[in-house]
Amino acid sequence: MIIEDDADIRHLLEAVLTQAGFDAIATSNGLDGVRAVRAYDPIVTTLDVSMPGMDGFETAKRIRAFSTTYLVMLTARDEEIDTLQGLEAGADDYLTKPFRPRELRARIDAMLRRPRLTLPPDGVEPQPAAPVAPVAPAVPVAYTQPAPVAAEPAFTPAYEPPVTAPTPPAADLPPSLAPVPGTYTGAQAAPVAQATSPASASSDERADDWLEHNGLRLSNDMRLAMLGTVELDLTRTEFDLLAALLESKRRVRSKADLALLLRGESYVTSYYVNEADKRAVEAHLSNLRRKLGDSLTSPRWLETVRGVGYRLAASDEAGRDTF
Repeated sequence: MIIEDDADIRHLLEAVLTQAGFDAIATSNGLDGVRAVRAYDPIVTTLDVSMPGMDGFETAKRIRAFSTTYLVMLTARDEEIDTLQGLEAGADDYLTKPFRPRELRARIDAMLRRPRLTLPPDGVEPQPAAPVAPVAPAVPVAYTQPAPVAAEPAFTPAYEPPVTAPTPPAADLPPSLAPVPGTYTGAQAAPVAQATSPASASSDERADDWLEHNGLRLSNDMRLAMLGTVELDLTRTEFDLLAALLESKRRVRSKADLALLLRGESYVTSYYVNEADKRAVEAHLSNLRRKLGDSLTSPRWLETVRGVGYRLAASDEAGRDTF
């Protein structure tokens, strides 16, 4: 059964299905299609979505209310919501136009390999599968025989887990291990961070390649990025992008330029940068913005130049004093 309002596509479907061995019956609207499906009870029905009057979604719902025919929706709508609506309306497959006739035949063949239960006649209730009912209870009966298995858990209460000894008071500890009053009582990693911070800070001051903008500092030699006194946890790609923008200052860097920079290539026109590379740059810069806590509408560090690329935001002297 063919339900299609476009005459050219309707004739094409008639030829394709006839060559596949079907007797094709064509209708041009949803209402006639529902009547034809009820009258002929077809195996396969192709259905257009955008039809005058009753659309394909409503037609599919009405057909599915009384028929188990295989429904294939053919439409130019390729949005996800349209596909979901078609499948929820009862379609077995969803194919977008323009479609390839061989693919349509292959999809129909695949559907026919999946058997479908037929609807019983009106007034007759479907008969349950009688052989399955008596066989099912026999399986649990065979496994309920061994009772000793249930008696085994009686041995488990005999074992009692050892009680952890309380930690000795500070008076029993050696003087070198006794906690200092007024300091951290929880995690012991804090004193280590306190001890390493001055060393790293002193080494940071000795570096002579720091790039700075609005409280954000970066050292290429040390591969270190600092936002005020906080060290940023950046990936290699995020660090390279941030370094490139800090070095360029207010000069705009295009997405293609940054993509080539990540490849290790110079910016020349002979290299091809596809859309996937540009999307990757956008994703990395979006992650970088999130780690910086930067705003897209009023940026302090990374500014988007619409349709061109990226550059540093304007210098903000007040922003440096906040860190």
